Amino acid sequence: MKQIHLLLIALVCGLFTACMDGDWDEPSFKEGAPFGNNELTEEGLITIADLISRYPNVFASSDQNALITEPIKIKGRVTGNDLGGNIYKQFTLQDETAAIVIAVNQNGLNGYMAEGQELLVDLQGLYIGGYRKQPEIGAPYNGTSIGRMSKDVWATHFKLLDSIDPDAVKPAEFDEAFRKDIDGNCAKLVVLRNITFKNANGRTAFAGKNATTSGGNYVNQEITGLPSTVVVRTSTYADFAAMPLPYDTVGKRALPCTITGIATRYNSTWQIMIRKTSDIQIEK
Repeated sequence: MKQIHLLLIALVCGLFTACMDGDWDEPSFKEGAPFGNNELTEEGLITIADLISRYPNVFASSDQNALITEPIKIKGRVTGNDLGGNIYKQFTLQDETAAIVIAVNQNGLNGYMAEGQELLVDLQGLYIGGYRKQPEIGAPYNGTSIGRMSKDVWATHFKLLDSIDPDAVKPAEFDEAFRKDIDGNCAKLVVLRNITFKNANGRTAFAGKNATTSGGNYVNQEITGLPSTVVVRTSTYADFAAMPLPYDTVGKRALPCTITGIATRYNSTWQIMIRKTSDIQIEK
């Protein structure tokens, strides 16, 4: 029995030594990511702005779609995902020209598409549409509208590139000039500085039980000093849904804060979607 025990120890040690010597190498990212289609190349690459310009009719009015038949691809970085619970079964991709929403019927997208992940997307065979004029890649929904593609379809249409840099895309200042170009800037990463919330009172939350629900599962909060066509949209499932709007209970005033998020559109309304709790910085 003692001999068997010693033999097992020797075998384990030998295996460990082999691993240390490089005889047993773990697969590296450069040999192919464990998700997506590693056979994709950058042939037929265009910019996101070019893609949107090729399908103007699907954004002319709400809820249309078109099949992409051209052998074209886009490349960009993930700027928003479902990590904080405020973005559901979709993510945003941005390059140096524009940004777009990609809708996938899958939970936990952040598990393999972190913020800053560079991504190549094969568009041929997918659908492009305008959900309330917001450019989106996905699949037909209710006939003419655009919705989520299946996770199996998506798996054959993307490639993870060996580059993750959360700081590669800098948020744009959500100033008046930016807001005027809603067609060209929607879905981009933005920052709003020194703002206060109109409904801040120490009790009203971003989307909690004391908030007024604007839709079935989300709440729109207006920002003091900006038109009603600019709102902060929060899902009731977001991690920060029950967080009170920044407010000084002693001084009885709304606290200024800086928020970062995705500036999506809903027809002519800007909907700022905060990605996670750390995107909310309260100024004391």
